[in-house]
Amino acid sequence: MADLPPLLMARDRVQHGLTANELAKQVKAGALVRIRHGIYTDGHVWRGLKPWEQYRLRVQAAAETFERPTVFARHSAASVWGIPTIGLDHPVQALTGKNDGGRSRAGVSRHFAEPSGLTVVQREGLLVTGRIRTVLDLAAFTPFSEAAAPLDHVLKPDRTLGLPALTKEDLVAGIGSNYSSAAGRRIRAALAFADPLSGSAGESYSRSLIHVAGFEAPVLQHAIHGTDGLVGYADFYWKRAKVVGEFDGLEKYVKPEFLKGRTASQAVVAEKKRENRIRATGTNVVRWDWSDLMEPGKLERMLAAAGVPRRRARSADFDARNTL
Repeated sequence: MADLPPLLMARDRVQHGLTANELAKQVKAGALVRIRHGIYTDGHVWRGLKPWEQYRLRVQAAAETFERPTVFARHSAASVWGIPTIGLDHPVQALTGKNDGGRSRAGVSRHFAEPSGLTVVQREGLLVTGRIRTVLDLAAFTPFSEAAAPLDHVLKPDRTLGLPALTKEDLVAGIGSNYSSAAGRRIRAALAFADPLSGSAGESYSRSLIHVAGFEAPVLQHAIHGTDGLVGYADFYWKRAKVVGEFDGLEKYVKPEFLKGRTASQAVVAEKKRENRIRATGTNVVRWDWSDLMEPGKLERMLAAAGVPRRRARSADFDARNTL
């Protein structure tokens, strides 16, 4: 997570030499951005933040408006833990001890949680649910296709934040009596599907959509060999169809650990050469990016056109001798 810009509270404007009119003028000119009622930040910096960084700042802004200590949960806790989630424009999410079905107000959704069995951690100056509770809540209360990204993430060490990997046993133990039977079933289904071999949130989400669409499960991080040795590792591979699937995330062309000293242009050229070497092995390559994943049905259409096989229906598993 990049360093976030400081917040300016309207109640503190006098300390910054601003009148109410001057504050309004700076907002109108774009020099300041109003994040929520009475809270602003630098407009130029805000516009340069990634959507998940803007969301994290909205969580911080919400904390400044609460009169009592508040525990953040679900997507909001995930943003503090650096756990990837799917989708944009999530409300700020916090817990409440009142079992009244939860409520939403001023862009904040509150969810009931029993205090017993709840682990709360102070991180970056905020109170949040622990890593285990955070990802279990996401698995319980978001669609199946969105649950894999946070679960896959915590099954690997987080080297950026220096956090160890969790195990599926850790996560199953965290279910306990904290969830209804239905929520517990959703969590266990998502856990059974989770796989630390997914290389990014985009790959995790892709894998979920592939599964939901009924395609055969691909092999992850499959080694592709050509006549001159190892070509590379494919994000997804279907042996029967000889199809490689590749998710193109922005990080591949902007993050230093992926660039390895190359410019973004050099990385694009290298990726094209790698794809050509894969195709030379007689393997078809299908590439997609976030915009493809966000368009309903598009990835399914792309894979179907490439000949990726569907999972066999149960009725097709019977021996032919059992048919009439």
